[in-house]
Amino acid sequence: IVSSTMFSVSYSKNSSWIFFCEEDTRIQIVKLLKTLRRYDKSKEFFLGKALHDDESTIIHHYAFAENPTVFKFPDFAAGWALSIPLVKKLARRLKNEPLKSDFTIDLKHEIALYIWEKGNGPQLTLVPEFCTEDFNSPNGVTCATTFTNFLPQCGDPVKKTDIFIAVKTCRKFHGDRIPIVKQTWEGEATFIEYYSDYAESSIPTVDIGIPNTERGHCGKTFAILERFLNHSPAEMPWLVIVDDDTLISISRLQKLLSCYDSSEPVVLGERYGYGLGTGGYSYITGGGGMVFNREAIQKLFASKCRCYSNDAPDDMVIGMCFSGLGIPVTHSPLFHQARPMDYPKDFLSHQVPISFHKHWNVDPVKIYFTWLAPNVQDLEYGSKHVREDL
Repeated sequence: IVSSTMFSVSYSKNSSWIFFCEEDTRIQIVKLLKTLRRYDKSKEFFLGKALHDDESTIIHHYAFAENPTVFKFPDFAAGWALSIPLVKKLARRLKNEPLKSDFTIDLKHEIALYIWEKGNGPQLTLVPEFCTEDFNSPNGVTCATTFTNFLPQCGDPVKKTDIFIAVKTCRKFHGDRIPIVKQTWEGEATFIEYYSDYAESSIPTVDIGIPNTERGHCGKTFAILERFLNHSPAEMPWLVIVDDDTLISISRLQKLLSCYDSSEPVVLGERYGYGLGTGGYSYITGGGGMVFNREAIQKLFASKCRCYSNDAPDDMVIGMCFSGLGIPVTHSPLFHQARPMDYPKDFLSHQVPISFHKHWNVDPVKIYFTWLAPNVQDLEYGSKHVREDL
C-alpha cells in the first residue's frame, strides 16, 4: 500500500532501478537487466506492462469516466520498475505531503495515479519484455518476466467438511438472491447456513436475532462469528462469510487454503486499506468473501473488540480489531469485490478467480458457470474428500 514507508527502502548507492513483482513472477535476470539498460536511468521512468479499464468502474472511483482506456496502470504480476530519480522524488513528496485518499482499494491503479500526479509526473511506459505469458513475438521480443497463472496449492486441498459457509441475507432478498446461490455454488458446500432477519423454512434461513440494517452489518457478522465458535464442531477449522450476491468457487478455495496453517490465526480475502498513510489499518472487504480460521476468531473474541453499533461496517471493524491485535490480514487477488467486467481483461486472463460479487446488470448464473464452476478434476477432489469423511 502506498505510504511514506513504501519508498523508505535500502538500496545500494550504485542502484539504478527498483523492481517490484509478485511472489509468483518468474524473472530472467540477464534479460531484465538488458531490458532496463534501454531506458535512461538518470530520468524519471515508470515501467511496466500496461492495464486499462474498458469502462469506468467503482473500484477506481469512476476515474476517467469519459474515456477510461486512456489511463494505463501496471500489471503487478508482470513486474514494474521505478528509476532511482523517480523513487527519490516520490519519497520527498510522501514526506512533505500527506496522502489525500482515505481508502486504498486497488493499489496498482492508485500507485499509477499518484506517480502521474494529474499530469505533472510520468505516465507508465509500456515494456514489451514485462509479460504474464511466456512468448516470442515476431519482432524478436522475448520475455524478461512471466507469471505462474495457476491456482496456488500446497498439498491436498482442505476437505469440504472442514469449511463452514455462512451466507448473510435478509428477508427482502430471499426471493431473488438466494435462488441464484442454489442454482450455482450451494452444491459445492457441505456445511452452509443462511443467516437472516427472518426464519424461512423453505430455504431454510436462520433468524440470527439482529434486525436488518441498510448500511453496515457489523452486528450480524459478529453474531455469525460467535455462532461458529459456539455451535460448530470444535475440530472444524474454517469459516467463510459471504453476501447473498457473492459468487464463489468452494473447490478452488479448498486448494488455496492448503497453503495456510490452520493452527495460526488467518484472515484471508481481498484486502482494502483505510487511512494507511496516517496509521490506519487493512481489512478484508466483505463482498468478495471473508475467510477466517477458528484460531483467529477465538483471538478476536478474547480481545473484547466489538461493534460500536449494529450498522457499523463489519469488514472495517473486524480489520480494526485484528490490527489492534497485531494479526495481519492476508490479501489474495483471487477474491473480487466487484463483477468480472469491473476488472481489466488482461488482469483476469492470468487468474484462476475464487469469487466475484454483485448481481447488478449481469446474469449471475452465466458469470458463475463462465468463471467459477468446478471442472472435472475439482469435482473428483471434492467427492474423494466427502467419501473419506463419510
